[in-house]
This record gives sequence, structure tokens and C-alpha cells, in this order.
Amino acid sequence: MMPAQTASSPAFPPREQMVHVVQGEYMVVADPNIVLTTILGSCVATCMWDSAAGVGGMNHFLLPGDEESGSEHVKYGVNAMELLINGLLQRGAVRGRLQAKLFGGARVIQPLSDIGAQNAAFAERFLRTEGIACVAQSLGGDRARRVRFWPTTGRAGQLLLESTHADVVDAERQRQRAPESPPAGGSVELF
Repeated sequence: MMPAQTASSPAFPPREQMVHVVQGEYMVVADPNIVLTTILGSCVATCMWDSAAGVGGMNHFLLPGDEESGSEHVKYGVNAMELLINGLLQRGAVRGRLQAKLFGGARVIQPLSDIGAQNAAFAERFLRTEGIACVAQSLGGDRARRVRFWPTTGRAGQLLLESTHADVVDAERQRQRAPESPPAGGSVELF
């Protein structure tokens, strides 16, 4: 007689759980069944991980910020980056093994200043200064992105969105239920 298969047996692998990271947040996880997601316009998300430790995370920042600004809010890139790195180290990551992927920084409103380019430049500069390898990036352009990140492996994918600026701003700020599977067309997967 064959033993009954349960929901946790290899024949039924656990379902992935989508966790949406909104503007001004960061998340660090060590669960291979969690996929971090976000929607970006001019904001930037850094996906960072240590695959040997099986831990990774994502931040989502609105403005670059700098060391002189004195702001401690996560909406500023300098604090979002520090919080993400410290969160990873606290969960067992080793600084010398950290790798990153960058997403976002689009110019979604043409006549205004290009805050997306400033965010992207800040993120690239920060990683260079900290000696953290940026192994892939999708920055700039004029379209919003939906990003998915598997934090324990570093796998990431994006879908370019056709949206109005107001739609993107609302999506960045609101916690959403992530889609079960990406729609066909326009998606890119970065390994």
C-alpha cells in the first residue's frame, strides 16, 4: 500500500506567497516560498541577496536622499539601502557575498524634473561605494514596471506596464494582491 501524499510532500510543493513592498518599505526574508513584488514608476527598488545564506530582500524608495539630509525615513534611498543591508546581515547574510539588482527610475511625467534618473544614479553610486555587486539592472525609460523577486535565489523578473501616471502613483503606495502569474507579453526575466 502506498502512503498518502500530503500537501507538504514533494508531489505537492508549497505554493509561492506574494508579498507586495510599497513605497517607503523594505522586506527581508529567508523563506524560499515568498516572492516579493512591487510596482515602480520613478521610484527605485533594490533587490539584494546572499544565496549562500538563503536570505534576500527588497526596498522601494521614493527620493534619493543623502547623508547630509538627516532624514531617517525609509522613503529616502540612503536609509532604505542601509536598512536593507542591515536586515540582511541580521538574518545571516555576509556582506562580501551580497549581490543586487536595480529596477525603476522611469520618467513617467515628462515636463517635470527627472527624479527617476536621480533615484537610479543614487542607487548605482551607493552600491559602487559600498562594494556590492550590481549584477543586473533595468533603470530609466518612460514606463512603469511590476517587479517580482525571489529573495533566497536572486531570481527576478519584470513586466513593463502601460499606465497613466496617476495609476502608477496609486499602485506604488497601496498594498496589493500580487497576480498569480504574469500576463503574456512585455515581460523580462533576469537571472
